[in-house]
Amino acid sequence: MNRNIKKVAVLGSGVMGSRIACHFANIGVEVLLMDIVPKELLPAEQAKGLTLESPAVRNRIVNQSLDTAIKSNPAPLFSKSYAKRITTGNFDDDMAKIAHVDWVIEVVVERLDIKKSVFDRVEEFRKPGTLITSNTSGIPIHLMNEGRSEDFKAHFCGTHFFNPPRYLQLLEIIPTPDTKKEVVDFLMHYGDHMLGKTVVLCKDTPAFIGNRIGVYSMLAVTHLVDKLDLTVEEVDKYTGPAMGHPKSATFRTADVVGLDTLVNVAKGLEQNAPHDEAKGVFQLPEFISKMVENKWLGEKTKKGFYEKVKDAKGGSEILSLNLKTLEYGPQAKVKSSTLEATKAVEDIRKRMKVYEQGTDKAATLFRAMHYPLFEYVSNRVPEITDDFFRIDDAMRAGFGWEIGPFEVWDALGVKETIEKIKTEEKRLPGQTGEVASWVHEMLDAGHDSFYKVENGVRHYYDIASKSYKPIPGTEDIIVLDHIRESKTIWKNSGVSIIDLGDGIINCEFHTKMNTIGGDVIQGLNKAIDLAEKEYRGLVISNDGKNFSAGANIGMIFMMAVEQDYDELNMAVRMFQNTSMRIRYSAIPVVAAPFQMALGGGCEFSMHADFVQCHAETYMGLVEFGVGVIPGGGGSKEFALRASDDYRPDQIDQNYFRERFLTIGQAKVSTSAVEAYELGYLQQGKYAITMNRARLLADAKAKAIELAEAGYVQPIQRTDIKALGNTALGLVYVGASSMEAGHYISEHDKKISEKLGYVMAGGDISQPTEVSEQYLLDLERKAFIELCAERKTLERIQHMLTTGKPLRN
Repeated sequence: MNRNIKKVAVLGSGVMGSRIACHFANIGVEVLLMDIVPKELLPAEQAKGLTLESPAVRNRIVNQSLDTAIKSNPAPLFSKSYAKRITTGNFDDDMAKIAHVDWVIEVVVERLDIKKSVFDRVEEFRKPGTLITSNTSGIPIHLMNEGRSEDFKAHFCGTHFFNPPRYLQLLEIIPTPDTKKEVVDFLMHYGDHMLGKTVVLCKDTPAFIGNRIGVYSMLAVTHLVDKLDLTVEEVDKYTGPAMGHPKSATFRTADVVGLDTLVNVAKGLEQNAPHDEAKGVFQLPEFISKMVENKWLGEKTKKGFYEKVKDAKGGSEILSLNLKTLEYGPQAKVKSSTLEATKAVEDIRKRMKVYEQGTDKAATLFRAMHYPLFEYVSNRVPEITDDFFRIDDAMRAGFGWEIGPFEVWDALGVKETIEKIKTEEKRLPGQTGEVASWVHEMLDAGHDSFYKVENGVRHYYDIASKSYKPIPGTEDIIVLDHIRESKTIWKNSGVSIIDLGDGIINCEFHTKMNTIGGDVIQGLNKAIDLAEKEYRGLVISNDGKNFSAGANIGMIFMMAVEQDYDELNMAVRMFQNTSMRIRYSAIPVVAAPFQMALGGGCEFSMHADFVQCHAETYMGLVEFGVGVIPGGGGSKEFALRASDDYRPDQIDQNYFRERFLTIGQAKVSTSAVEAYELGYLQQGKYAITMNRARLLADAKAKAIELAEAGYVQPIQRTDIKALGNTALGLVYVGASSMEAGHYISEHDKKISEKLGYVMAGGDISQPTEVSEQYLLDLERKAFIELCAERKTLERIQHMLTTGKPLRN
């Protein structure tokens, strides 16, 4: 469809509307954000002599909403500077401006009459062919179409973003019978490629897909509390990461979302889905009704399933709610032999089997919540969707599950689990023990799983054709899990080198948190060797939760404690040499970072020929937190980049200071855009992929592009301008002042001076051109000297024990 979205109008500036506007600004779209005109003046406005006709008053609601959004945490914008892409207005004065936009998104209050009145105004000014969508989470989409023009109907559908829109990946598309197919196709493609969403096509049914299944799952657990004698702490421990769900698990999630929101969706489902066989699950347990009555709604009322209070010493303590007495008390520690057994199982699918086979309360809850869930989701096909895989997509993208219900069912064995569903004793309302007939038909036809992988492409069982088909839209996505077994050409304990095809190979880390130790260093060098001999490009990326949390500090700690400084020197030298091989290999190297890319993960990315990064990349050199400086080429690299920044007509120390403070303050980007602003990424040498699932394919395409453009092996730099004593004086004076003011410790001062010494090029009397190797030698020496410090060892040990930096 030949459609280009240059400008979007967002009608409604509440929590969702303002943040949807911010996310469109993130991708470079111009946004007009509007809301109602205030009916009364505020005292402050009266004091200024303003009237209801004053522009500042008329746009007060929208401006305040946008300002609140921009200041909120987590930030809705990749960079605060992107707020300039958003202009504000109001429905009375500015509605005519929608004639110049390409897409109108309605995000007003969840009342059909109000939405219809807004659409009346839209019809007055909207130009034919303009997309018009509603962000409703519960109102039937077809009801909003009544009385609208034919062109409006043809270009109208639901677009349900999940909150917060920047971070939650689910976007539900809900067409009506009047919506043009090309409009649906465009929105599915745009949501995926441009907005970075997992886009799920839904039928116009109550709560659509995500909330229908998600709220059922959460409320199912509340009905099991009495049956299994569960506490709040037990439920959240059992239904958290071990089960493949977010850390917020069940009750903590309810507190964050707001119990009133959960209850409203539940009541809507109870009323609007009369033929749902499990509608009894949507009837609230007594303890939830009492919590709502008491206005214990979660974070918004400071009380929910948890309450944060001050202890006797003035510190913070989080109490939990006793669901029997409805009194708050200290949280009890939860122990479970099943959870202990799952800790050693990294593969989520294998972990599900271990969880199911346990014998304690955690395993009992696992079975009691999953068996009816399998029954429930099978019966929702074809009611809410014709394709069951969309349910899994919605639960992963909207509720943060690692794998969806059908994927869990596959992991447990479809046929074997059906027999267990029949005999499950802890029945939920409406549960019969029988799954939908189409599942039996699938098994009778000799198909024993919902999914399978063929030639690296994931297929799903298509109910209509009774055969397997590729999941639409995923044919050009590269998933290492799908090709690792057949395409691995070399591996060790920390790395797999995988052939991506077309002459490009990928180096995948698979250590804990993808930390970098000797095995990863060996694997990276092997990957470059192979690429230089037999291939034409290398990508560095993986399918883990994070790109890399940095160097294995446990290994560094052991060498430092044992004072094996020769071994440590060799290890650091190997790390530096690997960074330099990434930069100066004979083939293009593309790093594809995402989520955490810290320390060594950041250093490797900084040395790649190109960085194809996910929008949500949190990149930084954080070594100060453990008492050292970046030792894998990061300190050298920032000295080099500062040198490239210097201009004849400007003061060099300003650029030096900016680069120095980025490392010295251990600044970590909150987005890929900010990684560029902090200097970790360079103009012309990076690009952003919005959809995480497409990152590896985009990185491979970039490696091919560089190779086909005639990649030439670069030559090591010998022209780096080091400022010497000029910059060192700046560092020493600044560090001494900070220590004297008690802003930093004595050890922080020492680290700062070491970093300054490296970045300034050492004790040289005047600005001098030096080589990269010269700076690397200074960097390595400073790193090892800091590792010999007692305070550094204390910091490393504290980090290993608590996972948090220590200031001393």
